Amino acid sequence: MKSILLTLTFLLLTVSAPVQAQDEDKAKAEIPLALQQDLTVDHTVAELQLLVAPLTVAQLGTEAEEWQSYVQSSMSRIASLKVAAMNAQGPELDQIHEQINEASAVRTELIEKFLMIVESMEAKGGDPEQVALYRNYITGAVASEFQATDMKTILSQVINWVISAEGGVGFLLSMATIIGSLFVLIIVARFIRALAAKGIRRISQLSQLLQDFLLKVVFWLTFAIGLMIVLSIFGVNITPLFAVLGGASFILAFAMQETLGNLAAGLMIMINKPFDVGDLIDTNGVIGQVEAVSIVSTTVRTLDNQVVILPNSQVWGSIITNVTVSSKRRVDMVFGIGYGDDIETAITVLESTVKNHPLILEEPEPMIKVHELADSSVNFICRPWTKTEDYWTVYWDLTRQVKEGFDRAGVSIPFPQRDVHLYSEAP
Repeated sequence: MKSILLTLTFLLLTVSAPVQAQDEDKAKAEIPLALQQDLTVDHTVAELQLLVAPLTVAQLGTEAEEWQSYVQSSMSRIASLKVAAMNAQGPELDQIHEQINEASAVRTELIEKFLMIVESMEAKGGDPEQVALYRNYITGAVASEFQATDMKTILSQVINWVISAEGGVGFLLSMATIIGSLFVLIIVARFIRALAAKGIRRISQLSQLLQDFLLKVVFWLTFAIGLMIVLSIFGVNITPLFAVLGGASFILAFAMQETLGNLAAGLMIMINKPFDVGDLIDTNGVIGQVEAVSIVSTTVRTLDNQVVILPNSQVWGSIITNVTVSSKRRVDMVFGIGYGDDIETAITVLESTVKNHPLILEEPEPMIKVHELADSSVNFICRPWTKTEDYWTVYWDLTRQVKEGFDRAGVSIPFPQRDVHLYSEAP
């Protein structure tokens, strides 16, 4: 019986030990990261940024005091080394300069970490006066240290910064990386735009203007997203950027009301498609061919080759006549003959001239009618149809050919005249 009890006790201990160990591990895992380890100078800037995130304002205040003491100790060491350098010469002076450069690098890193704690404290609603005191301490201490440093030490520090991986060399590498990233972003954005163009160009319902606009949106949207990703990779906090953009957009909305009106009108033009690139339009007193439509303006090249840029709000707010939207166009002409000329002869000349012109369409059928008994002439309307691109050719040809036909047939084209009657009265 005793042996059975001993065996059961041993089995219970064997089973409960792993369970107890698992409970202890789970309890440790539930302890917040900020409570498991303290913030030390051995942490990198990225690690420190993560560790200060959950801390309260009170905890950050305690940490700020401690980190200020770290910075103070580091600057005190630099000051002691500079005092020693004032009384040293030769190899000893060079050795002290190396120590100063090393201590300055440590000081710079400590200041960066200290300021990050202060910024986190300010973001969480810390005392503004205390935050200002911390920043003023750094500014004043660094300025005083620089003023008290001799030129040889400053030159040594500058040279050390230029050749260090964290200083000049690191700065050049960062700049080269940023420029290379921007170059790659442009290539990627163009590639995505080219892929989008294959799909957008197939949608026949979209105007050329709207297609170009959508492709520009794809390009710049891709570039903007890529830029935010690159900045995040480099450790730049883009959250304040969104806050700045939000506040700036509210101000710009009032300052750029007219521009926003042009933007809205440009979108309406692109969506409703009253005209497209290459169309001949008459709008706001300007007749010309549409060359381009941007977000805020429409570019029109007039018939005499002048470039006119119209704000989109004025284009959309006025009557738009699209001349080239139809494949056919009617040529409206008026010809006058004298009251003493034969009407049938004039009609025969007009019909013959119109019928023999190669650019005039048979359908719709041309219209030639006596239209008006004017003050000095009997006026005929002549309305043939032609292709839109042949409008002016037909207009100019008919003007000349009708005049020549009237001359051959003896039909006159009168000019305005007035009869004057004189009456004599007896004195």
